[in-house]
Amino acid sequence: VAEAWRNLTAVGAVPLAVTDNLNYGNPQKPEIMWEIVAGIDGIGAACRALDFPVIGGNCSLYNETNGEGILPTPAIGGVGLMQDVTKMATVAFKRQGDVIILIGETKGHLGQSIYLREIEGREEGAAPAVDLGAEKKHGDFVRGLIEKGRVDTVHDVSDGGLLVAIAEMAMPRGIGASAGLAGLPDAIPFWFGEDQARYVIAAPLAEALKIVEEARAAFITVAELGKTGGDSLTLED
Repeated sequence: VAEAWRNLTAVGAVPLAVTDNLNYGNPQKPEIMWEIVAGIDGIGAACRALDFPVIGGNCSLYNETNGEGILPTPAIGGVGLMQDVTKMATVAFKRQGDVIILIGETKGHLGQSIYLREIEGREEGAAPAVDLGAEKKHGDFVRGLIEKGRVDTVHDVSDGGLLVAIAEMAMPRGIGASAGLAGLPDAIPFWFGEDQARYVIAAPLAEALKIVEEARAAFITVAELGKTGGDSLTLED
């Protein structure tokens, strides 16, 4: 729910509603019924906190092979509305020399991350915690910048973490970037941790300085990571 809300927010849309698709095993088994209840409770809590109601959906139950149920798999689709589509932000870096800003706190959470699975061959730990209050505050701040036409380059941080998000911003137009650690001493959790409620913004220097100042005044964790430029992605040190 939170990621669907961020995806809409990152282009400048106001998230309006959710449809859910609840895929589970045999509900006649107590542990599976618990998974269903816990999933619905989680979706409900997130939708209430983000003012993002469920207006439809469907359920697929009894999904199992040889008595072994599938992993609990709720899926979310979200819809939002933009008042002025000409102000829509996209992920692509658009200019050389823009300042790259990270909105949201990075603690370096690697549990259940893409990095841990793909690079270290491990699937372990808890999924990252979701602070719904921070999601709402950070998203409303970012959307406000887009709606006012102050920012046209935004990407939410999700699978793969911060470095994957920056790479996805660099690739569409072949505009590179140089970036450095901000807040954590260890590069792996900083670049690949999947902490929630985060966005990457790129903006010209004068605007970027104002955004950083306004974020801090609103008690939102913010960091300047580096600048766009060249045709490669370079990490300091």
